[in-house]
Amino acid sequence: MVFSSLVFLFVYLPIVLIVYYLVPSRWRNLWLFVVNLVFYGWGEPVYLLLMLFSILINYIAGLLVGRWREEQRSKARAALIVNTVLNLGLLMFFKYFDFLAANLGQFPFLSFIHPLGISLPIGISFYTFQSMSYPIDVYRGDTRSQRSFIKFGTFVALFPQLIAGPIVRYKDVAAQLEERHVGLDCFALGIRRFIVGLGKKVLLANSIGMLWDVYSAMPVAELTTAGAWLGVIAFSFQIYFDFSAYSDMAIGLGHMLGFDFLENFDYPYISKSITEFWRRWHISLGTWFRDYVYIPLGGNRKGLVRQFINILVVWALTGIWHGASWNFLLWGLYYAALLMIEKAFLLKKLNKAPPLISHLYTLFFVVVGWALFAIDDFTHLGPYLGVMFGVGGAGAASSQVLYYLRDYGPMLVILIFASLPVGKKLFLRLPEKTLNVLIPVLILVVLFLSTAYLVDSTYNPFLYFRF
Repeated sequence: MVFSSLVFLFVYLPIVLIVYYLVPSRWRNLWLFVVNLVFYGWGEPVYLLLMLFSILINYIAGLLVGRWREEQRSKARAALIVNTVLNLGLLMFFKYFDFLAANLGQFPFLSFIHPLGISLPIGISFYTFQSMSYPIDVYRGDTRSQRSFIKFGTFVALFPQLIAGPIVRYKDVAAQLEERHVGLDCFALGIRRFIVGLGKKVLLANSIGMLWDVYSAMPVAELTTAGAWLGVIAFSFQIYFDFSAYSDMAIGLGHMLGFDFLENFDYPYISKSITEFWRRWHISLGTWFRDYVYIPLGGNRKGLVRQFINILVVWALTGIWHGASWNFLLWGLYYAALLMIEKAFLLKKLNKAPPLISHLYTLFFVVVGWALFAIDDFTHLGPYLGVMFGVGGAGAASSQVLYYLRDYGPMLVILIFASLPVGKKLFLRLPEKTLNVLIPVLILVVLFLSTAYLVDSTYNPFLYFRF
């Protein structure tokens, strides 16, 4: 089940909210736990047992670590190590076994290894990282063990952010699992945030995504340099508005239920360096790798060479976290190289350069990076990148590019404006009385247009569901 579906909008969500506010507060976690399982099982019920097993092992690990961390530290460490191995083992098997088998099986002495045809459980990367961080935080003393299986299960399987994040840490919502209240203002804020995200997904991301589909499927011999760039720019907007829309909807749903999730995006396309970009893009993933991998490895405390090694490890893991494909690893290493160059000398120069130069530099490398991310077929990736830089293809431009620019031009202008904070700032400067009338009207218009689109269209992918 996806947020941008008629079943979710007009059946599942109303039932969840009505019952949630009718039952006594002490039963709300149990109700959420049940409907979380319904939400996840709607798409693939066979993997409900996998998620419940993940919840169980991390719940038990949290109890054991919490019991032993003060006086039997070695036992607590052993329990944490076993739990981490189990979590990563499950993730490796379901997400990476077929990829490794397909590649290792090409060697004659390993030809007996064959892919099993395992389908990827939706959201496994998100809920594994989320649940695995809990016993680590208990071990560090950042939070206490949760003795209620229902409350912990509600945290892991919470449907607003179960499938595609943001990655929520237990310590950030521990108090809210015990007690939460939703006032009318908070509930209204949640509705507005959810519908804004719905509009970003349905009206913006889906619309520009169809342009990327055209260029990604086009034979390289017919592709022009201008067309190749136009296609990747379209994907750059699609993935931003697709993923940030999901985060908006998750945060909005959280508000409706009394949870306060941290922001996951902060206008990343205004960045003036790659370092800044990754402080603004998918913030929950970046901070997860920082706190649980980069800093434990030593961070930047042990010299530049060690810092570069740590960056390389983190970004190789970040790349393959996104998918079992060589292009994701390449994408991660690409950003590792850029970040190391910035750490070595470039960041100081960018800080002194005119903002426009720093901004164009960042956008150039980010857009090229999205080509690495989007094209998982290496036989197509290399030629596509070649055409982007004038090698091969059908020349610099064509009438086809002009046709698509004319057709999608207004949408591209809207996307540029919507990806900048200036629009929101100008809007909020309107008189309060005007905003009190205008905001509800705009929200209703967005809901109506989004619903009309969903009724009329079958194109409704969520890009981060495959991760």
